[in-house]
Amino acid sequence: MRLTLVTALALGTGILIVPEVRAHCDSLDGPVVVDARLALQKGDVTPVLKWVRPDDESAIRSSFARTLAVRALGPQAKDLADQSFFETLVRIHRAGEGAPYTGLKPAGSVEPGIALADAALERGTVDALVEEIGNDAGRGIRERFARVLEAKRHQAESVSAGREYVEAYVTFIHYVEGIHRAVKGVAAAHVTDEPRNAPAHAEGSR
Repeated sequence: MRLTLVTALALGTGILIVPEVRAHCDSLDGPVVVDARLALQKGDVTPVLKWVRPDDESAIRSSFARTLAVRALGPQAKDLADQSFFETLVRIHRAGEGAPYTGLKPAGSVEPGIALADAALERGTVDALVEEIGNDAGRGIRERFARVLEAKRHQAESVSAGREYVEAYVTFIHYVEGIHRAVKGVAAAHVTDEPRNAPAHAEGSR
């Protein structure tokens, strides 16, 4: 998962080493809100507890209870209560990861690489994801390699040509470096094998 997320972001943005990978847990169609909708539909808070640390469980339970009470007041109150609960849950989840909360994002705002990873989990097989990410990475390397190789042939013709070579060289090297570091496990803080709220996930997460 670490490789696919980081590499996909690298391919999509051209920025290979980033300080924090943009998550999708703060979008309205992300897994946190999806589980929150399910919990509200069932009237059972259990599905969302895995997204928060044990220390934050009581706050979520209290918020959930208030939400259920307000939802009973009518359709408009239900919508407002649901939105408030989503925001509370995502904010606390993000805080547990040491990540900032900047508000809920609209549905459809998930990064392409993350969407591919989620789709693989739904299908229960990662083969198509590995192939697509691998092909994209290979294509990106080949394109940048061809560019720098061509510029290298003309670098001595003028200062301008030399600078074009340097620019192409730096772009190529940084691209390969970023993918290599992602493959070797040097990723952003948000994408780790052991999230900060691991104890909560250990109590029955996905």
